[in-house]
Amino acid sequence: MFRMLWAFFTKQMNTSKYLYRWLTTSILTLALSGAAHAATQAALPTLAPMLEKVMPAVVNIATKETIEVSRRAFPFPNDPFFRRFFDFPEFQHPGGTEERQRSGAGSGVIINADEGYIITNAHVVKAADDIYVSLDDGRRFKAKVIGIDEDVDIAVIQIDAKDLVEIPIGDSEKLRVGDFVIAIGNPFRLNHTVTLGIVSALGRSGLGIESYEDFIQTDASINPGNSGGALVNLQGQLVGINTAILGANRNIGIGFAIPVDMATNITEQLIEYGEVQRGRLGVVVQTLTPDLAEAFGLKQEKGVVITEVEPGSAAEAAGIEPGDIVLSVNEKRVENGSDMRNYIGVLRFGSEVRLEILRENKKRTIVAKISKRKQMQMSGERFDKRLNGTLLTANDPSAKRPGIKVAEIKANSFAHLNGLRQGDLIVSVNRHAVEDFDELKKVIRADQPLLIKILRGDHAMFLVLRS
Repeated sequence: MFRMLWAFFTKQMNTSKYLYRWLTTSILTLALSGAAHAATQAALPTLAPMLEKVMPAVVNIATKETIEVSRRAFPFPNDPFFRRFFDFPEFQHPGGTEERQRSGAGSGVIINADEGYIITNAHVVKAADDIYVSLDDGRRFKAKVIGIDEDVDIAVIQIDAKDLVEIPIGDSEKLRVGDFVIAIGNPFRLNHTVTLGIVSALGRSGLGIESYEDFIQTDASINPGNSGGALVNLQGQLVGINTAILGANRNIGIGFAIPVDMATNITEQLIEYGEVQRGRLGVVVQTLTPDLAEAFGLKQEKGVVITEVEPGSAAEAAGIEPGDIVLSVNEKRVENGSDMRNYIGVLRFGSEVRLEILRENKKRTIVAKISKRKQMQMSGERFDKRLNGTLLTANDPSAKRPGIKVAEIKANSFAHLNGLRQGDLIVSVNRHAVEDFDELKKVIRADQPLLIKILRGDHAMFLVLRS
């Protein structure tokens, strides 16, 4: 049968050159189409090769914290019938408190494979009794804290492990709005989740999240559990540490990361000293505006104006004068007051800082040596009547972070009745970070409510004082 069909087909081919051409063309077209499809598939862009190198440097962090819970808040376990029915253990003492374990989760990035150093957020590990690090290869280690800086929300922890992979460090100063970035972390305990987005904005500050803010804003999806994870560029270099989201514990397309330049500056101090001992330059500054530039007869419209120099300060010793225009700090361009505050705020006292300034339209470089902060006390009523009855302390060495401490407060005073207490640390007023009296004075408005963010123990809260 096959021979008969082949003979018929051969006969038709010999008699019809058009059929032959059609079959040949069809087969060739199909072959070329398949080859083109395979080539297209091979040429599709992918981030997989880069991520395969970076992912082992991003870790999962699990924490355990012991907290005290009031038994009065949960009365049923104190009831004998309830304990017997549900087989609850007998409490030794009625009422009072009991200890409970609370777990937490976050992310981290290996920055030194030889020493086992991992960078993460301070809020991930600061209250933890036990910290456990899980690697991409499945290994798990107990970690110890090397240092914590709550002002920038950076912490360094360490594990004793071999064959670690560290992440390449990039340059956050080179980032531009529109650059692609990838967030890697463990949101909702979903280990090593990768999300892609762009840099939405740079230099975000005044959000009231941290004391020193210079955030990278991104729409790469960041969720709870991403804190401390990596924000990398398309070359797989670390450009930021994922820190916060804008929204009620869920991603809405606005996330924030600490620039790696700021994070590594803090990290180096934490590894060397175990803490960041911030100093003070001793100036009050104002962002240069077009109107101010015109008044000073300047063509330059970017920078900050020195409005005051504190007597006996590092700035006065270096020869800085009121009216000087600061253009850069340690070769980093200064465009506003937040830039100046952030650049100086990460420096340890005793370190030198190079300031490029403009004086009488001539550029010059001034080198200043950062000095220790001086403790000062002042009555709250000198700033606002709503703070009557308070004694405030600036640069208190016992404070966990920069701010203004409520050293004393009179019972039943206006501030006391509105929730302020002795020992509270005021870290921001009207959404502006404050760490000294000059900053407090600038942000208080008599015709506006006082929105005060305070730290009380390990808790942060907002108070509103209205006239």
